[in-house]
Amino acid sequence: MTLTPKVKAILNQYESDNPGTKTNLARLLNAGKLGGTGKMVILPVDQGFEHGPARSFAANPAAYDPHYHFQLAIEAGLSGYAAPLGMLECGAATFAGEIPLILKCNSSNSLATEKDQAVTGTVADALRLGCAGIGFTIYPGSEYCFDQMEELRELAAEAKSVGLAVITWSYPRGPVLDKKAETAVDVCAYAAHMAALCGAHIIKVKPPTDVVALDACKPVYEKNKVDVATLAARINHVVQSSFAGRRIVIFSGGEHTGTDNLLATIQGIHDGGGFGSIIGRNVFQRPKAEALALLDQIITIFKN
Repeated sequence: MTLTPKVKAILNQYESDNPGTKTNLARLLNAGKLGGTGKMVILPVDQGFEHGPARSFAANPAAYDPHYHFQLAIEAGLSGYAAPLGMLECGAATFAGEIPLILKCNSSNSLATEKDQAVTGTVADALRLGCAGIGFTIYPGSEYCFDQMEELRELAAEAKSVGLAVITWSYPRGPVLDKKAETAVDVCAYAAHMAALCGAHIIKVKPPTDVVALDACKPVYEKNKVDVATLAARINHVVQSSFAGRRIVIFSGGEHTGTDNLLATIQGIHDGGGFGSIIGRNVFQRPKAEALALLDQIITIFKN
């Protein structure tokens, strides 16, 4: 596996990590059509936990089959495929070595009323399945966020000790945050920074809006003229908040949307210096041919 100067520069930012972890980060950065560019596009399929099977897969019934998602990610030339334990167990042997895998180790579900997550996968599972890393969600602002951070600390320490990468979904939500605040630029930047402070190698957040939600932040943003006028500027601010870009920050695709809106978001992520996208429903809820064409367009934007 030859490393480009771009990938080497990114790996050099992870000063405390062992060769195993750096090798797995390199696996993700070298995989697929974006290999060597320092950018990545990952397919996440944990929505069955989060939203239920029909809401996730009825729009494209082929997606009920776990093998479909392996095949989609591989055929599209993606950087990795992230899913909960059962999904990966269904195809880990059939597709072994064809794409880096990420075991999503905790999940919520829409039947619960509390903003919390259950741990459903282990570091041992990730190693057994040949994964490059583990994924873990925290909800900054939730009543359970401190417990989640402590769970992340324990899993991350174990993962790093055996050479796995740690990918943290950092999604603000809780009693002091309304729907607009969850994707406000100051809150997204705060969430990304917390994930970096928790030791994440790769951070996943939602694309930020131009809302500044926290009263304590509004005068600071105004006084220091923090540019939040465009998506590119807001992406840049979130990356800046993740140790001045020393940590990989990728952005979700969000709820299913039109192609033009999605590609405009991808362009903003690219222009703002984001490291890529982790995009699920916007591709696997489309027919496969359409999904592959869309992913090719997304990859082309990040390549350029």
